[in-house]
Amino acid sequence: MHMKKSKILSYILVFALISAMLMPSSAAALTDPVTNAKAIVLVDTSTGNILFSKAPDEKVYPASTTKIMTALLAIEAIENGKAALTDSVTAGSDILKGLSEDGSTAGIVPGETMTLESLLYCTLISSANEACNIIAEHIGGDVQTFVGMMNSRAKELGCTGTNFTNTHGLPDYNHYTTATDLAKISLEAYTHPLFMEICNTVTKSIPATNISGERITSNTNGLINNDSELYPGYYYEYAKGMKTGHTKDAGYCLVSSATKDNVSMLCVVMGGIAIEKVEKVEYTNFTDSIAVYNWAFENFSYRDIIETTDMVKDVSVKMGQDADYVTVRPATAVKALMPNDEDISSFEQQITIYSEKNGELLSAPIEAGAVLGEISISRDGVIFGTSKLVACSSVEVSYSQLIRAKVGTTLTNPAVIIFLLLVFGLLGTYIFLVMRYRRSKKKYMKEMEMRRKAREKTLADRQTGRSAAAPRARQTSAQSDSDDAYRGEGLMPASERQGRNESLAELESKAEREYFDEFFGRDKK
Repeated sequence: MHMKKSKILSYILVFALISAMLMPSSAAALTDPVTNAKAIVLVDTSTGNILFSKAPDEKVYPASTTKIMTALLAIEAIENGKAALTDSVTAGSDILKGLSEDGSTAGIVPGETMTLESLLYCTLISSANEACNIIAEHIGGDVQTFVGMMNSRAKELGCTGTNFTNTHGLPDYNHYTTATDLAKISLEAYTHPLFMEICNTVTKSIPATNISGERITSNTNGLINNDSELYPGYYYEYAKGMKTGHTKDAGYCLVSSATKDNVSMLCVVMGGIAIEKVEKVEYTNFTDSIAVYNWAFENFSYRDIIETTDMVKDVSVKMGQDADYVTVRPATAVKALMPNDEDISSFEQQITIYSEKNGELLSAPIEAGAVLGEISISRDGVIFGTSKLVACSSVEVSYSQLIRAKVGTTLTNPAVIIFLLLVFGLLGTYIFLVMRYRRSKKKYMKEMEMRRKAREKTLADRQTGRSAAAPRARQTSAQSDSDDAYRGEGLMPASERQGRNESLAELESKAEREYFDEFFGRDKK
């Protein structure tokens, strides 16, 4: 009985082992890192995509991480030419208004003058509250105007759960944010080299001023400063910047970035706690940041979702000589920072061919490498990357098809159609008039010939009836009657034609001209 049970158990174990081996790797979900902070967001700096989150949209107090926005606005003003690092700035009389005596400070007092560069180092390294107010007055004119600028910039960056009431982050019920919003603000600051240069500085000498001697500032961020006065012992070799923060209501906060093996991430930790231990106090804003980074670097890497050798789509081509389609491929590979064991088939492709936007076909000729469209790679509505789509080969134009297409296009042009109608209309009118003219002319000439014969017959009859011996006067009278008869027909009398030797052709030509004038309604002069 015992052996039978052992056999059954063995079969069950073998079945479970085989099932585990056959299970797709993507089915094994990542186990989240162990953290203690209230809210955390980890993002890929190249795309802004969230890799890990914990209560990302919960309302939190930012404390001194507020100074990221303060410094960002100053640096953007410098980049836009509205300010300069070398600007000489004198502290106003109200710079200490509302600041607590135990708050972080660089000891700057009203009337003291230093450069804007020095103020930025005091803000991001020493976390000096008064430096923030001095910057606000210099950039915005006054503190409240500058705070309005902070809120406007937050909205521009897509923040929906953030409201600033001061420049430094000291407690205020209406001064709040979310881990997601702070990640958006910090990600923008991350893209400015001057910001990252300042916030990643471990120690800085601030030149003497009109009131104070040289100041040596030390970065409060334990990830980059192992000898931090406040948070020593958390040095992380891959970290760069960015800002610490702490108040009773906010807890322990940290915004940082880290890069390892060309993978860069930004981490926002809000509402961390201090855990009392035998050897020291553990600040979870630092331990959580390190834990999340290690978890991500171990489980995530950049993977090619599409490569330049992938044949994406066959695109129909008109007027091609030897082909009626061309294949397109990505101009550049699209990579995504994703779990190492995730199946890339879960990504979706959105393909756009430019010529098809208006329902048109692509026309030859097409050169190999020509940009014909683009492809976007996404998953769950999040875009991971895009690439232009280029032609894999050339397609020569068929000139016979091109000519037929040009002719067809020309004949369907409304302007050309109207022009041809006018031409054919005029041509038809001309042909009609010519045919009518010829018919009428023939009829007219026939009538003229009949009248001429009738006239000659009349004259012959008259002459036959007269006596050959009639007096000269009678002959003259007869001649006069003949001349009158000719004139009555619109022709020159024979007596007046003497010496001119007009031919029958000339007479017909004259008659034709006279008919032409009559046909077209011209007045005889």
